[in-house]
This record gives sequence, C-alpha cells and structure tokens, in this order.
Amino acid sequence: MGEISRVAEGLRAYRLIAGMWIRAGMTYRTSFVVTIFGNLMLTGLDFVGILLMFSQVDSLGGWTLPEVTFLYGLSATAFGITDLLLGSTQALGVRIRDGSFDTLLVRPAPVLAQVGADQFPLRRLGRVTQGALVLCWGLFAVDVEWTAAKVLLVPVMLVSGAAIFSALFVAGAAFQFLAQDASEVQSAFTYGGTTMLQYPPTLFGQDLVRGVTFMVPLAFVNWLPASYVLGRPYPLDLPTWVTFMSPVAAGVCCALAGLAWRAGLRSYRSTGS
Repeated sequence: MGEISRVAEGLRAYRLIAGMWIRAGMTYRTSFVVTIFGNLMLTGLDFVGILLMFSQVDSLGGWTLPEVTFLYGLSATAFGITDLLLGSTQALGVRIRDGSFDTLLVRPAPVLAQVGADQFPLRRLGRVTQGALVLCWGLFAVDVEWTAAKVLLVPVMLVSGAAIFSALFVAGAAFQFLAQDASEVQSAFTYGGTTMLQYPPTLFGQDLVRGVTFMVPLAFVNWLPASYVLGRPYPLDLPTWVTFMSPVAAGVCCALAGLAWRAGLRSYRSTGS
C-alpha cells in the first residue's frame, strides 16, 4: 500500500505541476498554436524522407511503404507520448550543474514527478499528432488479415512502447547524476532509438538486432509485435510467443529504471551553490 500511495502522490504532483505550465503556455494562444503547428511540420520531415526513399525504390529491406508506415507510426506515436510526458528529464543535468536541483529536494512532492513535469512542453503535442496520423494511414494501408490478437496488439504496442521509452528517459536521467553533461548519451537511446525503429529490422546487422532485443529491448516497441501483425519473419529465430511479451519487457524496464533512479538520487551530492 505504501508504494501505491507514493505512486498516487507522484501522479497528483505531476498533474498539478503540468497543469500550471499548461496554463502559463496558454496565455499567448496564437503563439501556442503556431508552435504546435511548427512542431508538427518539423517532425513530419522525418516521414517525408521515407516517402522520398520510396519514390526511388519499391521496398526497403523487403518491406513495402505501408508496412514501413505502420512501423513509423507505432514508434513515433509511442515516443511522442513519452517525449511529451517525460522529455523534460533531459534537462536534469543542467539543474544539477547550476545547483537548482536542490530546490526540488526540499519541496513536498516526489522529485521524479517534479523533474518530469518541469516546464511541461505541451508544444510537443505536434509530435504525437504527426505520429498518430501516420499510424492511422498505415493501419488502413497495410495488407493484413486482421484477427482479434492482431487488433489487440496495436494498443498494447503503443502503451508498452511508451513505457519502454519512459524507462529509458528515467534511466538516462539517473545517469546524469553521475555524468552531469550526459543528455546527448540519453538522446542516443531515446531519439536515436525511435529513429531506428522507424525502419525495418532487416536493414540492420544481426548483432544490432540482438542488442535491441535482449539488452536494450527496443525491439518490443514495434519490431517484434509488428512483425507478427504483418506476417513478416523476424531476423532472429524466436518463438511466436515472444511477440506478445511487450508488456513484460516494459514492466521489467520500468522496474530497473526505478531502481536506477533511486540509486542516482541517493548518490546525489549538492554543488553547495
């Protein structure tokens, strides 16, 4: 019950802090709308690049445009949700270096909730919207014989994918307690990870595919379950039941990220400024 109470307290604090920043951001509504639209257009350039590739080829690693669109939409939407909710954790290193992190420690709210909701970037809704639009197109365009299991896997992929990315953001934030200037390392696994997942696994070497399947389980965001949905063989010879293990992988990642966060927080030493 104590752990549930702490989680509930953290969610409540997150909601209150995020709400404060949302109200502040909505003060200048025209600027807010323009910013979201600009973010939507900017993130859309990634998908335009894929469309340009397919203007020259019929398939990419043996995958058709609708299939790659499906991969892209799943990865971009799951990551967009996480980036909206926890993207601010990348600025933790700056707070540690300038000493402002100390102010979070004395407030009566969970530190992770404060870090995650800090300057809540509602403008990043543009990334979520863009990813969702591409995903909708991919769902209608792919040639799939939909079954109950395949239909269920789509929301499972989105929720599990967002949880896996969230774990990476939190673990990356924990690492910044040790290396205060490590936001680029965090970005390599978060932003770099979602970019990689937007392309078929057949484009990458076996060692990389093994790494993102068994070590940093990004493959469970979309590669593994999407391969099942699309009827595509996965580059590694894995049993079919692994396809449905995304929630388990997400749970393990979140548990490990939570342990890493607590360890990092305990190791923190104030700058004294």
